[in-house]
Amino acid sequence: MRMNEIDILVNWGDTDKAGIVYYPNYFKWFDIAGHQFFRSCNLSPSQLESERNIILPLLDVRCTFEQPLLYEDLITVRTSVDEIQNKTIKLSHEVFKGEIRTGYGYELRGWVKQTANGIKAVPIPNDVVAILKENIHTNGKNLKPRFNA
Repeated sequence: MRMNEIDILVNWGDTDKAGIVYYPNYFKWFDIAGHQFFRSCNLSPSQLESERNIILPLLDVRCTFEQPLLYEDLITVRTSVDEIQNKTIKLSHEVFKGEIRTGYGYELRGWVKQTANGIKAVPIPNDVVAILKENIHTNGKNLKPRFNA
């Protein structure tokens, strides 16, 4: 299945009083990495919304923390498709500082159509499933680290 990597620099505001990354930042990084993952597949969330009336709401998220991260650590978030169901996509995320994994988890996102009567989960189209199942590894390592994450 498809995988994408992005680099993020840990900012001062990401840390607590002890100088260790405050845990909710992992969820922020998962969200950033998830959106970047969809962009890497030419399935940008804004494009999905404008062209297909589809949004990708977060239904469930989990994270396991293994090692601390500190101010100015450069991390890599690896995101891959873990599971595709009829109306949901599960992305797995692993956070690395160099070769050391510092945490991992997942996001479960719905494939939801916006209509005049509200929102409703709908089946993921075959063309999108095919894109998500491609064995492609993209990365943003050629880009500057995200300083505003």
